[in-house]
Amino acid sequence: MRYVVTGEWRDNHLLRLILGMFLVYVAAFWVTNAALFFAHMDFSYASIVAHYAGSEETFAQPRSYTVLLEVSHFHLFAMGVLILTMTHLILFAPIPVGTKTWLVVLSFGSALLDETSSWLIRYLHPGFAYAKMLGFVGLQATLAVMIGIVGWALVAMPPNAYRASATTSGGPIAGTTAPSADHEKD
Repeated sequence: MRYVVTGEWRDNHLLRLILGMFLVYVAAFWVTNAALFFAHMDFSYASIVAHYAGSEETFAQPRSYTVLLEVSHFHLFAMGVLILTMTHLILFAPIPVGTKTWLVVLSFGSALLDETSSWLIRYLHPGFAYAKMLGFVGLQATLAVMIGIVGWALVAMPPNAYRASATTSGGPIAGTTAPSADHEKD
C-alpha cells in the first residue's frame, strides 16, 4: 500500500497492472453477483420471500438455518475483505472526502443489509424482502462506482489525494507536519 499512499504507483507499471487486474476480478464478481441473484429469484417482493421463507404454492422449502449460516459465514468474511480493499483504494483517489465517506458507509452498510436481510426474511418477517432489495441495489451500485473511480484513477493518473493533502496541510495527515530528521534518529 506504500506505493498507493505515496503516489509512487503512477511510476510503477507492475503495480498498476496488478491493480487493473484486481479491478477486472472485482468487475467479474459484480457481474456474477447479479447473475446469481437473478438465477435464484427475480427482483420482486414475492420472489425474494419465496426464496428465503419458502412457498406453499410452488412447494419451495424455506432456507434452512445451516444453509443461511454457511452462506453468511463465507459472505461476511469475503465481502468484508472486498469492501475493505475497495474503500481503501478509494481513500487515495482524488475525489472529495464527503464522497469517500458516503462510499465507505454505503458500501459496508449495503453489504451488511444484504446479508442480514436473508435471516430477517426467514425468521422475523417477510417484509424484510424490501431490505434485501435495498441492500442488493446499494451494494451493486457502490461497487460499480468504486470500480469506476479506481479505474479512472489508474488510467487518468490524476494527482494523488494523499500527496495533495500533504502539501496543503503541511503533512500527510491534515494539521500535522512531517517528522523531522531529529525524530528519525530516536
